Amino acid sequence: MTSNNQRAALQSQIWKIANDVRGSVDGWDFKHFVLGTLFYRFISENFTNYIEAGDDSIKYAELPDSVITPEIREDAIKTKGYFIYPSQLFVNVAKNANTNPNLNTDLAAIFSAIESSANGYPSEQDIKGLFADFDTTSNRLGNTVENKNSRLAAVLKGVEGLKFGNFEDNQIDLFGDAYEFLISNYAANAGKSGGEFFTPQSVSKLIAQLAMHKQEKVNKIYDPAVGSGSLLLQAKKHFDNHIIEEGFFGQEINHTTYNLARMNMFLHNVNYDKFHIELGDTLIDPKLSNEKPFDAIVSNPPYSVKWIGNDDPTLINDDRFAPAGVLAPKSKADFAFVLHALSYLSSRGRAALVCFPGIFYRGGAEQKIRKYLVDNNFVETVISLAPNLFFGTSIAVNILVLSKHKTDTKTQFIDVSGEDFFKKETNNNVLLDSHIAQIMQYFDTKEEVAHVATTIDNSKIAENDYNLSVSSYVEAKDTREKIDIVKLNAELATTVKKIDQLRADIDAIIAEIKN
Repeated sequence: MTSNNQRAALQSQIWKIANDVRGSVDGWDFKHFVLGTLFYRFISENFTNYIEAGDDSIKYAELPDSVITPEIREDAIKTKGYFIYPSQLFVNVAKNANTNPNLNTDLAAIFSAIESSANGYPSEQDIKGLFADFDTTSNRLGNTVENKNSRLAAVLKGVEGLKFGNFEDNQIDLFGDAYEFLISNYAANAGKSGGEFFTPQSVSKLIAQLAMHKQEKVNKIYDPAVGSGSLLLQAKKHFDNHIIEEGFFGQEINHTTYNLARMNMFLHNVNYDKFHIELGDTLIDPKLSNEKPFDAIVSNPPYSVKWIGNDDPTLINDDRFAPAGVLAPKSKADFAFVLHALSYLSSRGRAALVCFPGIFYRGGAEQKIRKYLVDNNFVETVISLAPNLFFGTSIAVNILVLSKHKTDTKTQFIDVSGEDFFKKETNNNVLLDSHIAQIMQYFDTKEEVAHVATTIDNSKIAENDYNLSVSSYVEAKDTREKIDIVKLNAELATTVKKIDQLRADIDAIIAEIKN
């Protein structure tokens, strides 16, 4: 079976579990239990493989907890970031799930033990609260303990039956693919609430390539609105691990999504010491200022959310916003995220950000911020994408590419919103690899392509009131039917003659009838 067929079969199984087991539980809520169970199985198998270290004579799951020495436990926590006793492993809990009358409380105790195993170690903040949304005592699972246990057992047995392959066969990323599949499908069916934190894989791939273009290595990669971490992980998938030297960094305001992002790192086999995801409001309480600058920044920040803005007079002195001399509007924080990213960007790096189109042509404070960006030559490219690429919105979004190392004073505009640059599917449009490759070629060469790509001197942008809308510079292709006037007039003349002849014939017939 090919990897694609294996992945398709796996996704079908996961979706069946999610739909068959949840019953009356809302799918958007129930995803936490499926995702949490996937995560529990992953870290159990990952930990088992670490302990056994390829020695077939060691069967960690069959050992009694009593043989684990404090030294073994401490060494494991220092390396993996957490500890799981044999009795706590997924395989042992799932084995007896259908007959365990205390399943829900046993699971709660195991999750608490795994998290607390990191207390006092460097991994404590990376592990703490990972299972917070997997509430095994929740009434969403049922009103009685029996109902809760029955549904939990069904999920455990369903996930137990999934064929992930062995670590040694390099199939472990199927865990991550399974996770992303489930998230994306729930996002597609959950409307806006889903699209807010999940960036479709094809768009993520384009953004990662833009941010890391022609960088043989980057110190680290950062997402200031990290969501479920899909943008960071696309960078990992697209490039060899060694190119990102110090790992993956991000901040997320939503607690549930923050947990999902950390889970996603583990699910893609990113160890705790290679990622640093923080919880909090990036705009008013940035947590990673000591880690800047970053050679690569990727982000899909929330569109036009409200923020405190000039209601907090101290923000205009913040070194992220002060250079522009103005704060983003209180009702539209888009440019606050842009300025934050620019401040965290290294002198050799790039930032690629998904942006709402309105910020590129509106007046007021947003125009002043565009003036700052253009006059200081920070805007490398603005790309107009096709509509309906994101879950929960049909907006044709833009990608803004920022750079601090441009060698000219020009800005590139690319319009790939037309039908040649996406594939239409049932619910959403998608970018194929061929589309991404074509866009990257335009970005790389900066070539002039009629109706698609052009490069404009910044002085011309200034003359145009610092408008950065792609449609202001890339002339749309005229798709109207071209009409040959001479030919049309000849056809009209022929038609008129036929009509005149027809009228004459009718008049003759009528005259003959009268006579």
